[in-house]
Order: sequence, then C-alpha cells, then structure tokens
Amino acid sequence: MKRITYFLLVVVLLAGMLLISTACNQNSGKLVCGITIYEPMNYKDDDGNWTGFDTEFAQLVGQKLGMEVEFQLIEWGQKFSELNSGAITCIWNGFTANAEEDGIPRDTLCDMTYSYMRNQQSVVVRTDRVGELRSLSDLVGKTAAVEAGSAGESEAEGLVGDSGSIIGAAAQINTFLEVKAGAVDFAVVDIILAERITGSGDYSDLTIAPITLDYEVYAIGFKQGSDLTAKVNQAIKELYDNGTLTSLAAKYGLEDVLVLDTSFGSN
Repeated sequence: MKRITYFLLVVVLLAGMLLISTACNQNSGKLVCGITIYEPMNYKDDDGNWTGFDTEFAQLVGQKLGMEVEFQLIEWGQKFSELNSGAITCIWNGFTANAEEDGIPRDTLCDMTYSYMRNQQSVVVRTDRVGELRSLSDLVGKTAAVEAGSAGESEAEGLVGDSGSIIGAAAQINTFLEVKAGAVDFAVVDIILAERITGSGDYSDLTIAPITLDYEVYAIGFKQGSDLTAKVNQAIKELYDNGTLTSLAAKYGLEDVLVLDTSFGSN
C-alpha cells in the first residue's frame, strides 16, 4: 500500500511539474511563428536573414507586445499539430483563413485574427502547355501538385475530379519543380507567390493559366483560447490605422491586396 501511495505521489508531482513547465513555455515572452518559405511573405535575403511582408509584420507586432519573435520552419501539413503541441505560438505565413482542412473549416480548428490580406489560388502550368490548359474543364482528370495541407490542396481536389490525381509537396515552392519537370500537369498555389515566381529566373518557362478561382483571405492562427489573439488584433488595427501596414505592403508590392477586415476572426 505504501509503495502504491508513493508511486501515485510521484505521478502527481511529475504531472504538476509538467504543467508548470508548459505554462512557463507558453508565457516565455516569445512569439514563435510557424512558417514555410513563401516569397514575398517569409523568405531569406542574400545574407540569410528572414525577410518578407509577414516576417516584418510579425516583428512589428512583437515590438508592440514586448515579445521576442522567432520564425520556425514547419511542414505545412503538420501546422495544427505544431500549434496544439506548443512547438509554435502561431501560424503566420500567408495563412488562408477561410479554407477547410480535410473538410473542416480552419477557423474552427484554431483562433483566427482579423484578416489582413486578400488572396486567391492560381493554376501554374508550363508555358508550352498553356494553350491546352485554359479552362476548368481542361483540368479534370489531370495531375496536380500542391503543398500538402494547403488551401491549394482542397482547391485541386475539386479541379481534377475523381479521375485525376494529386501529388503533395512539403512547400508551395516545391510544386514549381514538379511542373517544370513535367511530373504533373499543373500546380495550385497562392497567386501572390505565383505572380512573384513565374516568368523569370529558374521559372521563366512557367506561367499562370487564365483560370480565375475564388478569393481568399489571410489571417494569423493561434491555439484555441489563446489570450494573444485579442492582443494581436489590437496591434494589427493600430498598425493599419497609422499607415504602417500600408507602407510595408507597398515595400513588397502588395498594397493592392492589403485589406483589413475586423469582422473576421476572433475578437
């Protein structure tokens, strides 16, 4: 009996220590942003430093909240696992908020901030195939490359239909290589990225097909019940109202898609 009592006491003490440790980690004053490489939102400059609209945006919010900002590369398909485990504080990487994850609305899987940017999915093809891939019907039965767990994956499922197939990549940028190599017919990626990447450099032989898909919005995702959501919302509004976000968007050529919607997300 004494051994059982001692064992239970040890379990209780260890559980308490774990809870204390977790609480300390969650309140360490560090904002860990889960990201992928996505130009112009989060990417590295020639010196190897993180840059981009979302990068600087997060740093500005961190300054307002008195929090150190850190950027953590994640597998996009594991973003909610990373968030719920505490490995990251938030998902901040051109995160499409009004999309679904395996048929479940994303805004029911985490807390969302105000939306701050408009986006839409786009179809990227090799330039020598744009003549045959010009309409939605042309995509049915084809093979698409997508970032696993992305809004593009959900979109692609509807585009290729039951007779088509989808290849998942770790990051959106990787899907361009699949298209170049002819391993897939097309890729479905955020148009903000597609406009920046296609038609130049290593991707000069890729283009955006003349197919218009639905508009989406970007927001920042926090763990459900996080007290940071409201604080970040306040910081976002202040940065928007004083013109800081507009100037930042202009720096990255995004002023036309910067749209703050305070009716969206958790207040």
